[in-house]
Amino acid sequence: MQGPGGNVSRGLPGAPASTVASGAGRCESGALMHSFGIFLQGLLGVVAFSTLMLKRFREPKHERRPWRIWFLDTSKQAIGMLFIHFANVYLADLTEEDPCSLYLINFLLDATVGMLLIYVGVRAVSVLVEWQQWESLRFGEYGDPLQCGAWVGQCALYIVIMIFEKSVVFIVLLILQWKKVALLNPIENPDLKLAIVMLIVPFFVNAFMFWAVDNFLMRKGKTKAKLEERGANQDSRNGSKVRYRRAASHEESESEWQT
Repeated sequence: MQGPGGNVSRGLPGAPASTVASGAGRCESGALMHSFGIFLQGLLGVVAFSTLMLKRFREPKHERRPWRIWFLDTSKQAIGMLFIHFANVYLADLTEEDPCSLYLINFLLDATVGMLLIYVGVRAVSVLVEWQQWESLRFGEYGDPLQCGAWVGQCALYIVIMIFEKSVVFIVLLILQWKKVALLNPIENPDLKLAIVMLIVPFFVNAFMFWAVDNFLMRKGKTKAKLEERGANQDSRNGSKVRYRRAASHEESESEWQT
């Protein structure tokens, strides 16, 4: 069909005007949740969790966490990252340009500004927990035997930190008008765009993020040293009580023998 200006409009017969305007090669609204996008997200999740498994085997043997402790630590991070991921997918549809570009911008902001906010949030919460002596809310400590309530409380605290991080990043996104930026416009293949924003870039960035955040959430060396020192002091007090009881019983037996 020929338009008023003599140009030929390219599109499928019977296609609506919005589809024709978007053109081939555009990452259209909702593309992140299409079948190919969901496949890439699942693949990225497997790769990211494999990074945490590799990190566990890289830990020194005398400090390596048991599998149950490792799972409790990493599951908190997995829940937080799922929240951030789906928040980014939702925010990506706010742009009239390229949602893939907006998702990539969100992701990179989370990996830079967001990482700093997560670190500050975890440190602030840890200081508050130490000040109030909420032992079950110390990140990476779940009691002996393991207490499900400790994991739930720590997970809730971490989700609050992630909500704070995402809110700040969203405000930064609005202030700087980055939702109008289309980073991936030069790329014409929409599947390649999805692969870049859902797998290729997140593969490298997530490897660093997961590694770093796991260090934030696992039990710290100082805390372990305090626990060991506390246990040693408790053992020494128990040993002193035993020696005192033995001495007292010995004195009683001697007095009985003399009488």
